[in-house]
Amino acid sequence: MIIAIFPNALKKNTLETARKILDYLHARHVTVVAEEEVAKQIGAKPLTSVKPNEVNFLISLGGDGTILRLVHRHPELTAPVLAINMGNLGFLADIALEDLIPSLQNLLDRKYTVKARLVIEGKIADGNHNFAVNEIVVHRSRNPSLVDLAIWVDDNYLNTFSADGIIIATPSGSTAYSLAAGGPIVTPEIHALILTPICPHTISNRPIVLMPKHNLRVENTSSEEPLEITYDGFPTAFIGLHESVTVSLSSRDFPLVTMPDHDYYATLRNKLGWAGKVRA
Repeated sequence: MIIAIFPNALKKNTLETARKILDYLHARHVTVVAEEEVAKQIGAKPLTSVKPNEVNFLISLGGDGTILRLVHRHPELTAPVLAINMGNLGFLADIALEDLIPSLQNLLDRKYTVKARLVIEGKIADGNHNFAVNEIVVHRSRNPSLVDLAIWVDDNYLNTFSADGIIIATPSGSTAYSLAAGGPIVTPEIHALILTPICPHTISNRPIVLMPKHNLRVENTSSEEPLEITYDGFPTAFIGLHESVTVSLSSRDFPLVTMPDHDYYATLRNKLGWAGKVRA
């Protein structure tokens, strides 16, 4: 078995935890690889020493941002991700540090489930395209005021939003930027796309949940500065007047490892600070 480990070196104790994982796995005859600089620091083999399809699992040490950087930096790696939370807020990275060793043993004993999360893809006319695990955002960028965004669902005109931008999120992303912008929480088992306007001028402009079979097209109808397109928070492209981005379901997915005692609703309660209690 080959496992690739990706610690966020900016977070406290991640390299120390990575060494602990390496020692545990080495003792069980598992090959551990990492990006070159990290490999030197923790004593792992370099990631380049193996083929991408030879890697059986990826271990992320950090938060949700660490996972997103990993999948965008290494799109060739499609193995399931075991996400250990080394930070605070994390919905994808929801395995607590104190559960690290039991989770590793469950992985080796095949006592886990892999949940295939939806991934979306955006394309613009010049051929620029990218994928997103959480969301694709069309934002006003350097424009000092609201911008106009015309939305089509397949070939059907939906609306033109005057707003700071528009978020097209997956269920995974429903607890990220979309939630902060007033979008609904959608459980990962539901296959859906969430369209959430960012600070819309008209209060009746509300989020809408759509089936993922639809193609969404977002056209820039503002004549000032180009609008910015980001994928999971990473700036990628700009679109000018009457240019558009088309968003659809990707052929790839995001495989996330979950442990036998995983409780999505407990994660929601803990991460969102819900204080409700069962009343007798």
